[in-house]
Amino acid sequence: MTPTTAERDTIFKAFGRAFFKQDLDAMYQVVTPDFVWSVQGGDAPRQLTSREAIVAYFAERKQQVENVRFHDVVYHHAPDATFMTFRITGTDKTTGRAFENIGVERYTFRGGRLAVKDVYTKLAGAA
Repeated sequence: MTPTTAERDTIFKAFGRAFFKQDLDAMYQVVTPDFVWSVQGGDAPRQLTSREAIVAYFAERKQQVENVRFHDVVYHHAPDATFMTFRITGTDKTTGRAFENIGVERYTFRGGRLAVKDVYTKLAGAA
């Protein structure tokens, strides 16, 4: 059963808090045990399918980027999924250059929890 809009908002608030604190115990209170997070990494998409993979991803990102901020976040609730549109800024630690991406995330639910998070991004202003 897909959660109501109000239930989804509660889930996203808890998920966001856990995400920014990188608190996997809190995150796994609102995601399914078999939660799948698909992200772009290098040249190929990756699927994070375990707590360990998510911890490793957080560590990897910490080495690559800093000063990351989300802007213009909007949730769009569809019957079977929620989409989040956003703009993200930060600094590439290797080059020292600022970056700005735009993106959309697609979330699906199972059993009142987040089951899948698919992330799609591109450079802002890119065709």
